[in-house]
Amino acid sequence: MWFELGLVKEQEYECDFWEELSSRSEELENKLPMLSMPERCGEISFDSPEQSAKCVRMLGDARLRGQTGVLSERRGSYPFIDFRLLNNTIYSGEIGTKKKVKRLLSFQRYFHASRLLRGIVPQASLYLLDEGYLGQARYMLSKVGMWDFDIFLFDRLTNGNSLVTLLCHLFNVHGLIHHFQLDMVTLHRFLVMVQEDYHSQNPYHNAVHAADVTQAMHCYLKEPKLANFLTPLDIMLGLLAAAAHDVDHPGVNQPFLIKTKHHLASLYQNVSVLENHHWRSTIGMLRESRLLAHLPTEERHDIEQQLGSLILATDINRQNEFLIRLKAHLKNQDLKMEDAPDRHFMLQIALKCADICNPCRLWEMSKQWSERVCEEFYRQGDLEKKFDLEVSPLCNQQKDTIPSIQIGFMTYIVEPLFEEWANFTGNTPLSENMLNHLRRNKTKWRSLLHKQYSSSRSTDHTVPMTENEEQTLNEGEAP
Repeated sequence: MWFELGLVKEQEYECDFWEELSSRSEELENKLPMLSMPERCGEISFDSPEQSAKCVRMLGDARLRGQTGVLSERRGSYPFIDFRLLNNTIYSGEIGTKKKVKRLLSFQRYFHASRLLRGIVPQASLYLLDEGYLGQARYMLSKVGMWDFDIFLFDRLTNGNSLVTLLCHLFNVHGLIHHFQLDMVTLHRFLVMVQEDYHSQNPYHNAVHAADVTQAMHCYLKEPKLANFLTPLDIMLGLLAAAAHDVDHPGVNQPFLIKTKHHLASLYQNVSVLENHHWRSTIGMLRESRLLAHLPTEERHDIEQQLGSLILATDINRQNEFLIRLKAHLKNQDLKMEDAPDRHFMLQIALKCADICNPCRLWEMSKQWSERVCEEFYRQGDLEKKFDLEVSPLCNQQKDTIPSIQIGFMTYIVEPLFEEWANFTGNTPLSENMLNHLRRNKTKWRSLLHKQYSSSRSTDHTVPMTENEEQTLNEGEAP
């Protein structure tokens, strides 16, 4: 390594790591090319012949372009620093030398600023956070295992850098850096790649969603029925899969990619198209960053395959498959957590729960996530209307209201899965808390749906209730 990380004690990492790195500003300047993100090659070559593709074109490099000609700008969720502001400050004498400016930057900010020096134009300015914000972020990390963790606040406190900050913390807390002998700078570099490959313009499938799923996964990994048997490899796989499970998501669903004849749909033969892309993109970044390059080839290959199995499990089209299997295991009481296959299956279930846990959060956060996901649906519907395509289910803003969408989602997707999860965990306080939030949130959505219908009827008596809304109100169940 090009500087002595040994000076940073592992137990002092949370308080001193970034300060220690940023204080080495002259060394960082001399080694800037080593820190610079390599240019994306745009394809991944796979060694295993059973994999379905020899190479994968990244959406991040090729951009999303289907038959409709829709071009989607790709930019990571990290807001870049306007380095010109720093230069102006230097010339004005308000701060002083370049060295002092660099010391005001955490390592990650200096790292991203280096991209500007290579000619990458910033799209948004980033103002430096004062110590008060950083202190609040550290305090929140001390409560990261609590279910009421506010990921939106944490993202603001970390200047849109919640995924990187959270994963660095969790890898340290779980002892994964020491156990797998990971290089901390390489780990950070990999996590930045993952965060930047999420599309910040997506209302829902962005890096904040990935951070939220990762925090939920951390909570689930602490459940005694899992925690008592998990190996360091299980924990690392769970956290990595949670962080990267939606990487490079284009903001449209699989049917949209299929109907527009997108190249990814052809590549993966219309089966788990997005999930396969998330997995292969993650492998590409692992190999590009060389995070696991020091491990034996067989072990690296096993990690890549298990990551794929976890990420592919998040395909909502496979929901019944996993639910039926989980119910059978619980009924027969034949889960043996000492066995790696059974642990892996429960990690798949845990990731599925984490991915759709928004209805189980506090109302304020749950409502915000619901509005975000519906906004993403509606954007897809608007695209489909624009190009004379059939509007996908749940994507018509005039017919599919947020309350009706959420009630249906809770009733048929979320409740069945979380009830079985509670059966597995033994109705722990966390499981009970999640189910209570779920029921309360569902009641609130019902109330909003009723008010919405009553308001529309009072202003315009010709407005008919949709079949979905009528069934929701009259039968007490979602469509």
